[in-house]
Amino acid sequence: MDPDLEDCHLVVEAIPDLDHVEVTADNALDVVVMIEGLLRNHSTLNYQELLTVLNKLEDVVNLCRVTPKLGQALINTISDILESDSNLLPFTNTILNITDAVGDKMVDYQGSFTLAAPAIAMSVVDVVPGQFSSLTFGVSSDRAGTKPEIFINRCPFNGTVAFISLPSALQHSFPQIGSSQSPPRVKFQFFGIPRLFKSSQKEQSLNTFVVSASVTNASSPIKDLDEDVKVTLHHLLDKEVQCVYWNFNKNNGRGGWDDYGCRKYNSSSDYTTCVCDHLTHFGVLLDVSRTPVDAANEQILTIITYAGCGVSSVFLGITVLTYTAFEKLRRDYPSQILINLSLALLGLNFVFLVNSWLSSWGVYGLCVAVASMLHYFLLASFTWMGLEAVNMYFALVKVFNVYVPSYILKFCALGWGIPLVICTIVLLVDREAYGGQQSLAPLDNSDDFCWLQDDVTFYVSVVAYAVLVFLFNTAVFAVVLIQIRHMQVNSPAGTRSGVMHDLKGVASLTLLLGLTWTVGFWTWGPARVVMLYLFAGLNTLQGLFIFLFHCLMKENVRKQWRIHLCFGRFRLEEYSEWSNSASVGVAAKPKSDPPRAPVPSACSVKSSSTESTSASSDSSQRNSSCKRPDLGLFVNSLALPRAQRSTSGPEALPSQRGVNPTPGWKNHLLGQQ
Repeated sequence: MDPDLEDCHLVVEAIPDLDHVEVTADNALDVVVMIEGLLRNHSTLNYQELLTVLNKLEDVVNLCRVTPKLGQALINTISDILESDSNLLPFTNTILNITDAVGDKMVDYQGSFTLAAPAIAMSVVDVVPGQFSSLTFGVSSDRAGTKPEIFINRCPFNGTVAFISLPSALQHSFPQIGSSQSPPRVKFQFFGIPRLFKSSQKEQSLNTFVVSASVTNASSPIKDLDEDVKVTLHHLLDKEVQCVYWNFNKNNGRGGWDDYGCRKYNSSSDYTTCVCDHLTHFGVLLDVSRTPVDAANEQILTIITYAGCGVSSVFLGITVLTYTAFEKLRRDYPSQILINLSLALLGLNFVFLVNSWLSSWGVYGLCVAVASMLHYFLLASFTWMGLEAVNMYFALVKVFNVYVPSYILKFCALGWGIPLVICTIVLLVDREAYGGQQSLAPLDNSDDFCWLQDDVTFYVSVVAYAVLVFLFNTAVFAVVLIQIRHMQVNSPAGTRSGVMHDLKGVASLTLLLGLTWTVGFWTWGPARVVMLYLFAGLNTLQGLFIFLFHCLMKENVRKQWRIHLCFGRFRLEEYSEWSNSASVGVAAKPKSDPPRAPVPSACSVKSSSTESTSASSDSSQRNSSCKRPDLGLFVNSLALPRAQRSTSGPEALPSQRGVNPTPGWKNHLLGQQ
């Protein structure tokens, strides 16, 4: 008969044996005590041993209620790990998350409770929103940080190595206490082992102990407080200091120090106070310098950003609905390209607006998804701006020599496909390149903004791509200006447009090609703040400008609005003059004509709602239809002047020779269509 082993305890003699131990609510404390006993016999843990121990500790905090006794055992175990000679760099984020969970799940205490062990300490304080005035957390310790002593709501004194003062304005972020809701909890953490935060960059070394404060169940991300949170840290070494925060996403997800968005508030020979306010304004999308601005300008830029993005989103939506609802407006290629560009910009603005809200949920996977979507729509916007330039190039330079089958379909494959390929490559190569500004900065318990955190990925997949697109667009822009100038010189004196008329065309072209985004490449040096204001104003309102130039100022769009949307005397009946205003006939060729030199023939080209004609110097095309990309609003210029449509006889032909093939393309830019 086999022995009954049901009541026998599993013998654990070495750390690898922990893999066979199942953690439950009943044995959680025993497992932690068992781990603590095993660690006493190990001055150094290898990678696999650390992985096994930390996995069991994660199971404990995820499955069990953390009582003060269990919490103290967990803190003691973590302290033993920190004091060992092990390589902690691969596990820094894991240790921080376990410690954070201990404070979040602490139960069975009254008001506040403190856990302390060599090299680590933690305090949790329950607060009543209506009665909160201020709260301070201080730590005194020896120079090695191995004997931390916590004091709550006591003034700092000699020997203080870290001090945090929370203002009364913090109470506005506390949720209202419901019957089934736990009270708001402020959580402080102190780490006295700088080696835990060892950076892979050899030139960086930690010159203070690390301290953090957070609110466990805040109703919203805590930032933009009316009063400052004061954090004072004592220097360990007498040397120049720099304010940094712990970025969980650096070093392929292992974490590392980052100064992005952090600055010194004040500093002395012994102490330094730091403030971190990470960028949330539109300039962060293409800020080549990637350095913060002062708090006042940051707040103004943020207001400009969210107001501009909101306004642009509304008018981009109106533009898309207008061009998709009215068939006569979307028949030509420029209008179809405009719809796709507006959709890309609408997606960019929308994702930017909800970024901070979604990042406040604190879900890393969601933050990666939001950052990748923001990256995708930004690249899609750049790509469609480049395709606008390609279409203009075809209309201006390759007017009669280009035929591209499935023209708009190929444009869509490029406009939406290239950004998808780039974002997919980034996710496959280094998913940690996406993320948020997680940190150990005071009260920053959630991601502030989900975006590209890796500098190399940012400069390669955003800056370099934008440079290539805008160099090409700038070249097309220059060619267009030269062509417009030539048209002005060669046009009759009575038909030349005014300066304001031409400026409207230049402004429209600048917006379509996205040349205002190039301001982002100059946001450094003394003019940095000015350029950021210019960048934020122009680019957050790009959707509004597109609506003004390509909806409100275009005659055919206004006609469609009046036909379909207006009532009474403002309603415009749809009649034949609509097609007459957008089409041009061909001058009749006389039946009898003496032999003469070859004359330009006319090739039929499909336009936005009718057929237009274009002049050609090739007499062999006289009776054939020219097949090339339908350039829509651009090709109306290729038609003969309206005054010559009904002209017949030999005298009509010479007037066709001098037809300039681009005025209507210019009219598209100037909004005269």
